[in-house]
This record gives sequence, C-alpha cells and structure tokens, in this order.
Amino acid sequence: MKKILFAFYSLLFMATLMQCSSKKLEETTTTTKEVFPSVQLTEQQKSDGWQLLFDGQTTNGWQIFKARENNTWEVIEGTLHCKALDETVTGVGDKRADIMTTGEYKNFELSFDWKIAMQGNSGVMFRVTEEFEQPYYSGPEYQLMDDAGFPNETPDHLTGSNYAMHAAGKTNLKATGYWNTSKIVVNKNHVEHWLNGDKVVEYELNTPEWSALKKTSKWNEATGYGAAAKGRIVLQDHGSEAWFRNIMIKPL
Repeated sequence: MKKILFAFYSLLFMATLMQCSSKKLEETTTTTKEVFPSVQLTEQQKSDGWQLLFDGQTTNGWQIFKARENNTWEVIEGTLHCKALDETVTGVGDKRADIMTTGEYKNFELSFDWKIAMQGNSGVMFRVTEEFEQPYYSGPEYQLMDDAGFPNETPDHLTGSNYAMHAAGKTNLKATGYWNTSKIVVNKNHVEHWLNGDKVVEYELNTPEWSALKKTSKWNEATGYGAAAKGRIVLQDHGSEAWFRNIMIKPL
C-alpha cells in the first residue's frame, strides 16, 4: 500500500511541476512576442544631429494624409506596418491612405529600413504639402518595389528611382522579405537616393533640365510637383503590405 501511495504522489508531483513549467514558458513566450524595445539613437548619432521619426512603439509624430479614414497603418513588432487588404475580413485594409510626419522638413538626410511583400509597391515622398489631392502631386517619390515581381516595368518605376523621372538602374536590392536600408539626402535643390550603401540616383530640382523632364513625364500637369521648399515625409500606402523601421532624420 505504501508503494502505491508513493507512486501516486510522485506522479501528482511530476504533473504539477510540468504544469507550472509549461505556464512559465507560455508567459515568457507571450512576453517576448509582445514587448519590443523603443528605438534609441546612439550618442554619436545624437551628437551628429539625428532625430528619431518613429519610436518603434507608437505612431507619435505621424498622421494620416488629409485625415482620411484609414485602417491599414499599425505598429507591430517594432515596425510601422502597412497591412494588405484582407477581403475575407471586414475592416482589414479596406480604408487606405498614406501616412505622413507631423513635422515639416526642408533640407535633411533621411534614413530608414524597409521591406515589402511579394509584388508589393510603395514609396517614400518628401516635401509633401496637403495643397493637392494626393501626396505625389507635390512630393517626389523614392520608389520601393519588389522589382522581380514586375519584370515589365520601365526603369524609372523600379526601386531607388525618383518615380517616373530618374531611373536608378541596376541596384543591390535584397530579395523580397529581407530588410533594405535607404537614404534620401535633400539639400536645397540637390537630391540623392541611396540603397544599401550605394548612391543610385542624383538630381537637381527646379533646374531647366528638371523642368524639361517634367514636361515629358506623367507630372506635366502637376503644377506643384517638386515645387515646395519644405514639407512632410510621406510613407505610401499603395495597396501592398510593407514594413518600416529605424526611421530617422538629420536636418541640414
């Protein structure tokens, strides 16, 4: 009888221990999934004049263009995430709009990490105003794209290009689903696009060459395109799933 009782209590103890361990593991896993640290600048970055545009936890410092209805932008796992349309669930990705900084910027260096879904299309625009119906009627766009998913696109529509104006050509774009690092430098009329450490496009705003190119482009009728001296930074919602992180700016 003693042997039976000993075996019973041993099994009960083991079952209780396993249940506690499982609960502790579940709590740890849940915490790991939900908690992401705030983005922090290094002391050197602070000394160099960099400022965070996205803290990794909230949308503080951001607002929807023209305050339009939107259910696509969210903060998830330390990223500013644009949801894809889910036609099977009402209210998921069916109210789309671009998101922009609350602050305006004139001359700056903007750095950000990004990745995009397969056959995805997005972009980052600068010196955007709300004077026109869409951000791209005022702000030039650094194109973000799954280039391999659009084999028939014209060169000036591919990643790194000044969309529909200046083609980036061959780039070191990473495969879809991997993080890329981009940089936009705007200093008066001079603009540079960088991708993963390489300068891929360089152009001058408001020059005779710029005006001539604009007249032969899709922006010919967009009177305010590239004309503003300062404006908002805009992340485009083009209907595709996209992720952004480490968004920071250094005024020049």
